[in-house]
Amino acid sequence: MDCRNTVQRIVAILVVVGISFPVLADPVYTYGGDFNLPILDPSGPGGLMTMAAIEVPDPFIIRDLDVHISITHTSVFDLQLFVQSPFGKRICLNMYDFTEFFEGADYKQTIFDDEADVSIEEGEPPFTGRFRPKAIDPLNRLEVFAGESAYGFWQLQIYDMWPADTGTLDSFEIVITTPEPAAAILLMLGVGLLSLFKPCRDT
Repeated sequence: MDCRNTVQRIVAILVVVGISFPVLADPVYTYGGDFNLPILDPSGPGGLMTMAAIEVPDPFIIRDLDVHISITHTSVFDLQLFVQSPFGKRICLNMYDFTEFFEGADYKQTIFDDEADVSIEEGEPPFTGRFRPKAIDPLNRLEVFAGESAYGFWQLQIYDMWPADTGTLDSFEIVITTPEPAAAILLMLGVGLLSLFKPCRDT
């Protein structure tokens, strides 16, 4: 093999890697599913917590995390929603105080996503679509989980603060994006280049 052919093959490999990179970059993993879990209803003001847990068996490093939920409930004003990582970090997804009272039911295919265009405060039940978590403070963002290992039990904590209205947690999922596998791509590229140069040295 002459050097010209070698260069052509190197260029071909770079083109293939360049095309494949967007496909290989940023792997996304989904954990969780259906729960059909009754939400505990308090007998008076003060609230009760219902907790759902998802086990993530993989020690991936988190680059981005979204939370997907569906809840059937006759008054979502009653509910406070939190997600907590295996390492104890917790953020509020949504909650209301007395000044924000409204009537409305259900979260249907609601996705909490830091990159969403709309905050949950701007939404209305049943909150179908993508929303940023409630901005109770500047650090109340899903990005606080970035850099953590995903391994362990993730909790959705639902506090029902008022009696009478009832419901169920229908589904709960976390969607984790991990860093792009750049090191693996470079390793494959290096092995390919070495195999190409070996025939040139032998001629």
